Amino acid sequence: MTDQKPAAGELSFTRVFDAPRELVFRCMTEPEHLTHFWGPVGVSAPLEDIIVDARPGGVFETVMVNDADGSRYPTRAVYVEVSEPERLVWTEPHSRMTMTANFADLGDGRTEVHIHQTHVPEAFRSAEAQAGFLSSLDKFAAYLKTLARESGR
Repeated sequence: MTDQKPAAGELSFTRVFDAPRELVFRCMTEPEHLTHFWGPVGVSAPLEDIIVDARPGGVFETVMVNDADGSRYPTRAVYVEVSEPERLVWTEPHSRMTMTANFADLGDGRTEVHIHQTHVPEAFRSAEAQAGFLSSLDKFAAYLKTLARESGR
């Protein structure tokens, strides 16, 4: 897949995960999974601070906690579109940032996830912030490998 360069204020990421699309989608919509990988390396997302109502108009809320100093970073978004297992779209009301995730079944037990963000605040467009986001995708990939080992795949 060839990505075009995103416009100003936009970011795009594509990652292939070694897991079936239905599982990848569930991991993005179920708190019991999200708690294992949400946020960059060095932060955690306590299960009790994750709310997911995966339907248009429903909320997505998390609190990321800095593992070193306990600082808390709440996030709140509202789902715009939920098309299981193909697509998730949500908007963060305070920043207007919109995240669209498309889940493509590659037909061999792998899933390509393309994430496109619009109205991205300047602080989130820095190289450091993008590296943090990529590290959260690394945590997600590692978590999916753990699930595969547990299921005997």
